[in-house]
Amino acid sequence: MIDWRDMPPLSALRAFSAMVDAGSVVAAATQLGVTHAAISQQIRALEKALDLELVSRVGRKMELTDAGRHLADGLRRGFGEIQRAVEDVTDAQRQRPLQISTTSMFASSWLVPRLGSFRLAHPGVDLVLDPSPALRPLEPGGFDAAIRHGKGEWSGLEAELLLPAPLIVVGAPDLLAQAQSAAPEGLAGLPWLSELEQNEASLFLSRQGVKRLLSPGSVIHLPGNLVLEAARAGHGLAVVTETLVQADLDAGRLQIAMRDVSERAYYLVTRPGLQRPALRAFCKWVRREASITPGRISAVPRI
Repeated sequence: MIDWRDMPPLSALRAFSAMVDAGSVVAAATQLGVTHAAISQQIRALEKALDLELVSRVGRKMELTDAGRHLADGLRRGFGEIQRAVEDVTDAQRQRPLQISTTSMFASSWLVPRLGSFRLAHPGVDLVLDPSPALRPLEPGGFDAAIRHGKGEWSGLEAELLLPAPLIVVGAPDLLAQAQSAAPEGLAGLPWLSELEQNEASLFLSRQGVKRLLSPGSVIHLPGNLVLEAARAGHGLAVVTETLVQADLDAGRLQIAMRDVSERAYYLVTRPGLQRPALRAFCKWVRREASITPGRISAVPRI
């Protein structure tokens, strides 16, 4: 076990080793991006810490002492092993697939149809999508990023707004024509569709006063990628984000029955700190795709 209390400062050891490899203080300073005075100061500090003369100075000429050569040999082996270990772990990190978590509805309706442009721009990046409503933890070696719906409040993470995405209730025109009114009481009598484990939709229905009015057996629970298909077919009303159904609204396949007044959006969520190249590429790409996504607000029709 290393006794770190007796170990000289790593910065001083690095400066000394760089000086030996480069052949001069000036060359070492250039390699490390510091001044030659800083290198000289580090070497003097190392000599003081070891109580040994490592470099013999005769005028402007510097030569290693026996102790200096012995230390330089050991540092060369040690730093060489460190460099190889760093290369091993960073190579593994670069080769690890990029893992992105998002809901199945967002993945199938927005993300997957656009992935072709990402593959063309970054053919060397292996991408893994996790279509799940669960809030996957973003941890080193695990999920790199998530696209989440909400207010951007996720503790310990960085959230960047991608797309305004208010929640709405939609249904096929023929189904909405059967509603007694546009009020929650009138809509509650129709069949409903719900994305499995989707808390946002459930909270929305509670805020609107619909959830307490629903009778047993009136809700069909489906994976998110199937909710829109069922809604288009007239099998029930669905709580969705307006961004994902804009084309259906424009084409008249779906109509808005109710709108949430609270502000919500899709956010790109990442861990604080440096990002590996594959993640930086994905974040840049998804920002650009979001910036060119049409975002029109549709009126709620009378029914």
